[in-house]
Amino acid sequence: MRTLRIYYLESKYEFLKLVRLRAYVIFTLMFPLMFYVFFGLLMGRNAPQGSMSMATYLLATYGAFGIIGVAMSGFGVGVAVERGLGWLQVKRASPMPPLAHLFARLVVCVIFSGLLIVILFAMGILFGEVRMPASQFAQLFAILIAGTIPFCTLGLAIGNLAKPNSAPAILNVLYLPMSICSGLWIPLQFLPSFMGHVVAPMLPAYHLAQIALTAIHAPDVHGSVLTHWEALAGFTIVFLGIAWLGYQREQEKMYG
Repeated sequence: MRTLRIYYLESKYEFLKLVRLRAYVIFTLMFPLMFYVFFGLLMGRNAPQGSMSMATYLLATYGAFGIIGVAMSGFGVGVAVERGLGWLQVKRASPMPPLAHLFARLVVCVIFSGLLIVILFAMGILFGEVRMPASQFAQLFAILIAGTIPFCTLGLAIGNLAKPNSAPAILNVLYLPMSICSGLWIPLQFLPSFMGHVVAPMLPAYHLAQIALTAIHAPDVHGSVLTHWEALAGFTIVFLGIAWLGYQREQEKMYG
């Protein structure tokens, strides 16, 4: 019970810390919502995407865009800053379980991602006339929440390798181009064919988007769901390996 309380308190205070950071809240919540309003609700009102409205189509892709930002920012910038300040060393020297701070970050990322997805769903239903069975909303919600894990590991890799001042810049350099090239902002059929057939399949965001689009029965979905999950699993293993190498390098600098 004492160990569970430690995990609970670490998660609670991690959540309170991020809620009080306006820059994090604006970056992770407001930006995806703002883009969805502009492209999905305003510009996309009279622009059908195949057999479904653009508001419905972009609900999946901007949902993926949003949770990727939550995961990468929460782990990438947060871990880099705490590592630079020496706060992670203090936690490791304390009697706290060694994985408690990572567990807390994962819990908080899931909470923020869930909040973002619920708001997107509400906006799509109320203002975008998105109509789907409850089972499809639930399936899309579950897919997006599960999709946070690969990008949490990517953020952890950035956090273990980058310096505190350079972590936000590295995150943006990876996050925004990856989102655009994966078809999260604009459907891939509107991008050059080279982008959709060569570049996008090499990006984890593309595979998450394809799984999310399958959940809403979107047209022109490429590949099978199992193949995309396998790709995400492979990316997760690679990112964990890079994060571990960064951690080992840090340990060698401290104790080598």
